Amino acid sequence: MPSPIEDYALIGDCETAALVSRNGSIDWLCLPRFDSDACFAALLGTAENGYWRIAPVDKFRVRRRYRPKTLILETEFETETGTATLIDFMPLRKGHPEVVRLVRCDRGSLSMRMDLAMRFDYGRTVPWVTRQRDGSLVGFAGPHLLVIRTNIPLRGQDLTTVGEFRLAAGDTANFELTYGSSFERVPSAGNLQKSFEETEQRWRKWISRCKYAGPHAELVERSLITLKALTYQPTGGIVAAPTTSLPEQPGGQRNWDYRFCWLRDATFTLLALMHAGYDEEACRWRDWLARSVAGSADQVQVLYGVAGERQLMEWEVPWLRGYCGASPVRIGNAAIKQLQLDIFGEVADALHHACAIQAEADHQDAHPDLQILLLDHVRKIWREADHGIWEVRGRAKHFTHSKVMAWVAFDRAIRSSEQLGFGGPVDEWRAIRREIHDEVCRLGFDAELGSFVQSYGSKEVDAALLMIPLVGFLPHSDPRIAGTVRQIEKQLMRDGFVMRYETERLEDGLPAGEGAFLACSFWLADNYKLMGRDAEAKELLDRLLQLTNDVGLLSEEYHPEQKRLLGNFPQAFSHVALVNTIINVYTESGPAHRRSRTASAQQRPAKISGY
Repeated sequence: MPSPIEDYALIGDCETAALVSRNGSIDWLCLPRFDSDACFAALLGTAENGYWRIAPVDKFRVRRRYRPKTLILETEFETETGTATLIDFMPLRKGHPEVVRLVRCDRGSLSMRMDLAMRFDYGRTVPWVTRQRDGSLVGFAGPHLLVIRTNIPLRGQDLTTVGEFRLAAGDTANFELTYGSSFERVPSAGNLQKSFEETEQRWRKWISRCKYAGPHAELVERSLITLKALTYQPTGGIVAAPTTSLPEQPGGQRNWDYRFCWLRDATFTLLALMHAGYDEEACRWRDWLARSVAGSADQVQVLYGVAGERQLMEWEVPWLRGYCGASPVRIGNAAIKQLQLDIFGEVADALHHACAIQAEADHQDAHPDLQILLLDHVRKIWREADHGIWEVRGRAKHFTHSKVMAWVAFDRAIRSSEQLGFGGPVDEWRAIRREIHDEVCRLGFDAELGSFVQSYGSKEVDAALLMIPLVGFLPHSDPRIAGTVRQIEKQLMRDGFVMRYETERLEDGLPAGEGAFLACSFWLADNYKLMGRDAEAKELLDRLLQLTNDVGLLSEEYHPEQKRLLGNFPQAFSHVALVNTIINVYTESGPAHRRSRTASAQQRPAKISGY
């Protein structure tokens, strides 16, 4: 059985990543990219699908930590006879991707064992393994190749490579696993000590640029390091998570592939990076965004591959049983086929805010032609029903949040033109902005509930409605915002956390039930702060921060009853929300303050009949 989701830690090289459990097992690793086939897939299957474990033979206690300000993981094993530290990292890539594991005995002595089940094709293919003259073992099948080098003796056993060894105080066992192509030369050995020192220095240098120094600074830094680890260095794209199909409900079917880049995350990520001092990364993310959506506006997708790929067709893996039996395991994501209006607002918002990153730069950096092209498309489609922010697999609806974000698309284009002289049919945009605003306030608001609702004519609320003041559609002082927050507290709060929506009442094509979506709870804390409910904002934020695991990581959702993390892990959106909300709560210049201040002073609040 795989470990609980919260028992995993992340290592990576900014092109792919691995999950390491508390018992010293790497149960998930895709090579050579985040979205490549997994060579260790035990996380979604069994040991037969590939893993790499190093741990004491005898019973042990575990303590874990990252080396300060790095992504180098240290797992301390303590037995009755001694203590050893397992050091795991992936050197930031210069050539071939590799995983380095060092076992150092710190006290006494202890017996250790290594088990390595090399697999390819999501755990389906067992490679042919041969021993080289230098003692290394090479496993290959099809185009794939793995080479393992170590200073301990290895042997084969039941399609697994095994090594048993004993360490005394001061001894170190070295392991280096390198990926290459079977039709090229076997990758050469690296200098492990040099790799360790360079990896440590590069992470520490990168995080030293962080500007935030207030409360919870260590968690902000850990989240920023996690976001950097989820960045595909060659392009600047940021994957939603390094995993696929970790379930949003124990044993359920809400299992999705998140190893891609969502346009929806654009503004949140951009602002988190900007406010933390990472302008270069924000610019690269903005440029990835512009390249990915370039072309015909009616072909813009919800998500793209790490290099901007568009063909991400969804299929199911029949030979993997799923995490703790949660099936199916899905590769690719069918959301690429959906219309989700809100992404156009997020793209426009991201490009607008990106102008502030390089105020001295040529305005072309903000891609005004792209903004105008996208706005012309939104003008034609904003009245259509869509599948919304939650990518429901039921019928399309007129989701209130989607219309609000269509308003954002026009609002930000108008601001870019007014502030930067981008041009465009501004008078027409203003008319459409007013039309959308009036329609949302008329059809998306229920006077009886005193709240905005999930979709036109609905009586249900949706956590995405918390974005209304955060994007500046209405000021946080508007009584309709207070009413919406009250209804969300009433309908969607479970044990102090926010659900996305009531799955029992929304036809989303799947069985009901899921955990609390962590980003939504952070959004509620942002709203509390804007509304002057500071104590409640801090209390909710503190509850959320207590959900991070022992090394500071969050998944997508949380199961309040079982007190377990759920969904793909670690989740970029959760860590972006953590960074933004901490800055919002403890400063007056955070993203929520900045976006809410964009609430147009020119917008007269639309009146609601009978309210």
